Amino acid sequence: MTQKNGEERIDVLFSADEIQERVETLARDIVAQTDGDLLVVVILKGSFVFAADLVRALERNGASARVDFITLSSYYEGTESTGRVALTHDLSDDVTGQNLLIVDDILESGRTLAFARKTMLERGAASVRTCMLLDKPDRRKVPVEADFVGFSIPPEFVVGYGLDLAHRYRGLPYIGRVTQGEG
Repeated sequence: MTQKNGEERIDVLFSADEIQERVETLARDIVAQTDGDLLVVVILKGSFVFAADLVRALERNGASARVDFITLSSYYEGTESTGRVALTHDLSDDVTGQNLLIVDDILESGRTLAFARKTMLERGAASVRTCMLLDKPDRRKVPVEADFVGFSIPPEFVVGYGLDLAHRYRGLPYIGRVTQGEG
């Protein structure tokens, strides 16, 4: 399926229904593999839509999920990672002794996830698990894997369902790749 938006086309990779089915499966898997008492640490901005759906699905599946937010950035305004992770907004909760589930949009180079995991463990988290909406294993620069993954995708730039291109397309209900011109 293709959606047109001005001169750009967006080729749909995962429909809204496919995403919702996968989120529900992820929530069941997370609850089955944890005690269900979780502090969900959401890495903003791209994961906010995924995180909201996942937290509701966790609750439906018997988890007691508290939520806090952290903003880490390695992209700034571009489409390629700078290679440096910066903490731009910190958590408000103390993670000492907590079972954490870090939620992010894309596992690509691995730098952001490795930084977040290491930071939370250094702060005294009892356990740290990770859940990524998307995984681009071909782009990995740091040897890190997520505990739970929604979809594995090739190394292409995607938008929608919270993911943006220059602050556009976050509100699309599906995930797609942007192409130029008519088609």
